[in-house]
Amino acid sequence: MMPLIIPNISVDCVVFGFDANTKSLNVLLIKRYLESKENNKPLVDDYVLTGYHTFENETIDETAARVLKELTGLDNVYKKQFKVFGDPNRLMNEKDVIWAKNENFNQRTITIAYYFLLKTQEVTLENNQHNPQWFPVNDLPELGFDHKDIINEAYADLKEKALYKPIIFELLPDKFTFKELQNTYESILGNEIDNRNFRRKLLTKKYIIELDEKQVGVSKRPSQLFMFSKDVYQKIYKETFLIHI
Repeated sequence: MMPLIIPNISVDCVVFGFDANTKSLNVLLIKRYLESKENNKPLVDDYVLTGYHTFENETIDETAARVLKELTGLDNVYKKQFKVFGDPNRLMNEKDVIWAKNENFNQRTITIAYYFLLKTQEVTLENNQHNPQWFPVNDLPELGFDHKDIINEAYADLKEKALYKPIIFELLPDKFTFKELQNTYESILGNEIDNRNFRRKLLTKKYIIELDEKQVGVSKRPSQLFMFSKDVYQKIYKETFLIHI
């Protein structure tokens, strides 16, 4: 038996993915499309985030995990609950009203928003029942509901957190070059970073470990590989915290 939903509470998920080939930070969206039954003309034709109503027997975190699992097949990736969107007019533009009536859902819906961080290559788009597509965060298509606002808020939070938390490593492979790390920072922050200053600052971070390995399978001179040590970072953070209390 299908669990009962809470009709006016939903969870919307912004799935950020970094594409190392295009050096682009992307958002995973699904198509929202509805035709007129009278003349087959499109009434709604745009893109939205993936979101579901919360079941009565699950937590909000469990709803977010369910959304991600059904959309990408993944679990145990970085997630952040960042804001609640409860404007009474958030679903009241013309297309949203048409869509709500067709889908028979409550227009006075409060949504708890999350964002997830992963690598785009981790998601298999082929044969996905939701037909999701990646779009660059700075070049999004027309969006339904208030999802442009949700994405903008998620992106602003991500940019802020990337400056003082090691969440950027969620977008990188386990072993990476300095250039890959720099490209990821630049894609998130939206501006170029001076190579020499960046390298000098990062080399002082004890949680970035230089490996006795270099790139393989590259045509140019292979670059040194590094890794992020979560254990070292947590130890440093704990010691810093203890010093300041």
